[in-house]
Amino acid sequence: MLAIVCPGQGSQTPGFLTPWLEVDGVRDQLVRLSESTGIDLVAHGTTSDAETIKDTAIAQPLIVGAGLVSLPPLLGDAVVTLDGVGLVAGHSVGEITASAAAGVLDAGDAVVFVRERGRAMAAASAATPTGMAAVLGGDPDDVLATLERHGLTPANVNGAGQTVAAGTLEQLEALQADPPAKARVIPLQVAGAFHTHHMAPAVSVLEELAETTQTRSPSVTLLSNADGRPVTDGRETLDRLVRQVSNPVRWDLCMESMLELGVTGLIELPPAGALVGLAKRAMKGVETLALKTPDDLEAARRMISAHAGTTTTQAASPSARVDEE
Repeated sequence: MLAIVCPGQGSQTPGFLTPWLEVDGVRDQLVRLSESTGIDLVAHGTTSDAETIKDTAIAQPLIVGAGLVSLPPLLGDAVVTLDGVGLVAGHSVGEITASAAAGVLDAGDAVVFVRERGRAMAAASAATPTGMAAVLGGDPDDVLATLERHGLTPANVNGAGQTVAAGTLEQLEALQADPPAKARVIPLQVAGAFHTHHMAPAVSVLEELAETTQTRSPSVTLLSNADGRPVTDGRETLDRLVRQVSNPVRWDLCMESMLELGVTGLIELPPAGALVGLAKRAMKGVETLALKTPDDLEAARRMISAHAGTTTTQAASPSARVDEE
């Protein structure tokens, strides 16, 4: 089975979309998405500097837009049905990309949703100085106990020995001075404590928007960041996208589900690399490919041919496990 996965914030780099604009139809589609958001995604994907695209209000629409415009070159006519793709999933803001790819949201609605998400999260971040730090290595139980001791939230439990802590700058400084045993703490260049209670004001904004946003049931298996399980209802998917803003991302459980459901190949949409890196460590035996530039399309299409055909039904679900939300 083939999985297509969509990266989250922090994966963008200056100029990463430049080679994609040479592909037929990509520039036009990106212009249309720019018109929907009021944000020049063409400029931000090609000429804007690192500081500009680090801005949450720009980064989030840019990442979702990049994933959406890469799908037609990858899948051709099959993009409508995702023929050959058994599963889609996205990390944090990438879950919006995945939901649009699965047909839950129209592309236009998806980028409007992510535009409002980015703006609201940026505003929430400005209210209190907060941030995030990656904790690499260490015993998982000790890592979680240390974060709790410092009053931090495990905002992203990414698996492969990586947990992202989020909280106030003072709490993060305390973690840096008193880290878990045998672990490294690396501050992240993000604007706030995403996926924590600090983002509660953004949830209220998105709840209001969700009331007028149309949804459909996913056309393929779509995994949720909340618990790694498939979501089969469009409205429930959107509700989870709203709640995700202030709740931890359980990418570790998403990867566990992919293995349990029989994923044998994984392609990460641009800006690609981070999720493939995690998969290489946590999903041994699964072929992976980071779709970074159009030069990777031929290899990606070979992967689709090699791994398509073994799919789960939409109602499939991994074996039971204890919820950890």
